[in-house]
Amino acid sequence: MPDMQTLAKKLFGFVNIYKPVGMTSHDVVAKVRKITGIKQVGHTGTLDPFAEGVLPVCIGKATRLIEFLADDKEYLATVQFGASTDTYDKDGSVIFSSDKKVSEDDLKEALKIFEGEISQMPPIYSAIKVNGKKLYEYARSGKEVEIQPRRVVIENIELKSFDKELQQAQILIKCSKGTYIRSIANDLGENLGCGAHLIRLIRTQAGKFRVENSVKLEDVQIPKDLINPIDMMDYEKIQVSGEDLQYIRNGRALKNKNIEHGSIILLVYNDNEICAVGVADENVIKLKKVFL
Repeated sequence: MPDMQTLAKKLFGFVNIYKPVGMTSHDVVAKVRKITGIKQVGHTGTLDPFAEGVLPVCIGKATRLIEFLADDKEYLATVQFGASTDTYDKDGSVIFSSDKKVSEDDLKEALKIFEGEISQMPPIYSAIKVNGKKLYEYARSGKEVEIQPRRVVIENIELKSFDKELQQAQILIKCSKGTYIRSIANDLGENLGCGAHLIRLIRTQAGKFRVENSVKLEDVQIPKDLINPIDMMDYEKIQVSGEDLQYIRNGRALKNKNIEHGSIILLVYNDNEICAVGVADENVIKLKKVFL
């Protein structure tokens, strides 16, 4: 049976971790490093400590594939109406409150303005950098800073449930990378004139990683829970062998056999192992990443 050090050198793939509330994404990476005995571990997109759910973790040279993964996200957000906080979630200080009651019909109507491409103002309590300093650092020091709105895409926003007595709603949101769900909750409260903030946030999907297939950190088993990258990437795949495989080892471009210019290609050997990622040029497939 191979020792952990030998196994660590061979690890290459993704683990679909269910991040618990209270941990940072970096905490999860540190834990996986300890489990695997390998330093080359990274995640595909930060989840706030307050949030939980899908956090894809890349192991070994699979960290070099992060840029090629689909970056759309899906969240189940629980929103509390009647108060706004400075952090836009339940951990912040209340800065506005109202006795106004929201109706389900009003809520459904208000959600419509978030559909499609929207301009969104990020929370002041966020890790976005302005002039080399994170926004939350400005917030904590009390210094004013100009925050620029960002364009994001809300592919779908759907009311899943509404408790009229508690004034709480569960909202399913499918969105582009960089969307702040806390900002949606806060803006929703502003639009309805009653204030609102997040009290729970679950990431249910990140690209092809889904919550129903995720594994709790304490239950992770390597290599059992390691996912082959080829199963999580929707690009054209080309089987290579012989001379082409040797070309890849030497970092040489391959001939382009009628593949559309600019297309990303997964070069595969032994049926399901990625040996390289390439991009189709006019006459050749140029190698972007090589894993041999």
